[in-house]
Amino acid sequence: MKIVVFGATGIVGNAVVNEALKKGHEVTILTRDARKVTTRHEHLHVVEGNVTDKNVVRTVLKGQEAVIQTLGIGGKGDGKPTSIVSEANKIIMTEMEQMNVKRLVAISVIGAGNSLTFLPWIYRKLVLPLFMKWFQAIIDDKNRMEPMIKTSGLDWTIVRCTTVKERPATGKVNATQDGKGLKFSISAADMAVFIVNQLTDSSFLKQIPTISN
Repeated sequence: MKIVVFGATGIVGNAVVNEALKKGHEVTILTRDARKVTTRHEHLHVVEGNVTDKNVVRTVLKGQEAVIQTLGIGGKGDGKPTSIVSEANKIIMTEMEQMNVKRLVAISVIGAGNSLTFLPWIYRKLVLPLFMKWFQAIIDDKNRMEPMIKTSGLDWTIVRCTTVKERPATGKVNATQDGKGLKFSISAADMAVFIVNQLTDSSFLKQIPTISN
């Protein structure tokens, strides 16, 4: 399958790109700095440009079959309100519809939407508002992103990730929509397998699983 990965140079995006190539997909990535792309593969195509430029986004979507959107602010950011992901996602979806690319798999985070209730009470009421304001800014932006995807005409899946860790794969992923059995981290490798599998698996079509090991 021919796919575009947006946000390919972070921990999440890099793992997704490598897994997609491993599965035999032809991958195009859009990045502001091609020097940050360390993976080399005959089926990997790197385009340098900005995801906020609709003309560039339209160009990379030409002839594609699916999109995996793993955009983020990079690390913890500065804690200030941000709309970077939601604004970029709006451009991506608009151009997908124009180019008739229907399948979208988008990364969100635990704490967005109803998954906030999956977190312990002390975390929601004390830790998040007082000590992790930087993460609240990320959640807020994902809360702007998710509804626009849900109400689109695309064939979407939103995957809310717990903390993604660079550690060996376990081969096991718990995907929950009600919080049952949820842990609070997942290996990048296991996350990537789940994400890439959504390209050809309709089990979570137009659904929002939260994943952990």
